[in-house]
Amino acid sequence: MEALKEGDKAPDFTSKDQNGKTVSLADFKGKNIILYFYPKDDTPGCTAEACSFRDNYQSLQGNGFEVIGISTDSEKSHKKFETKYSLPFPLIADEDKSINEAYGVWVEKNMYGRKYMGTARKTFLIGPDGIIKKIIEKVDTQNASKQVLDLMQ
Repeated sequence: MEALKEGDKAPDFTSKDQNGKTVSLADFKGKNIILYFYPKDDTPGCTAEACSFRDNYQSLQGNGFEVIGISTDSEKSHKKFETKYSLPFPLIADEDKSINEAYGVWVEKNMYGRKYMGTARKTFLIGPDGIIKKIIEKVDTQNASKQVLDLMQ
């Protein structure tokens, strides 16, 4: 499958969030969306990234953005992560990895010489028309929301 690029239509998806609610990309039509993929709930980098979006959530919303996090963790895992860090946005469970695959973020990784499949940390900024405006390939987990706001200036 060819990698998504800026200007492509964002693939729609439907899955459950941390509250068991069915969420689809189409629910956010007409809004700017920060769709961020992260490897695992409650790990240092993923926590820093989620908390960056949480701490700047009001300013992101003030700039017309909705935040959606996606990982291959379960709804239950997402619920614990949301509760522990008071995350105010949906965390989508992609246990079958279909959304990861649609966005091209389910990739081979290499840690200490061991190869395995996992989620590439990547953020997609999607416009109200459903078109991908920007793709952040190198996410700064500590300053993820600032990275987004800087791009939109």
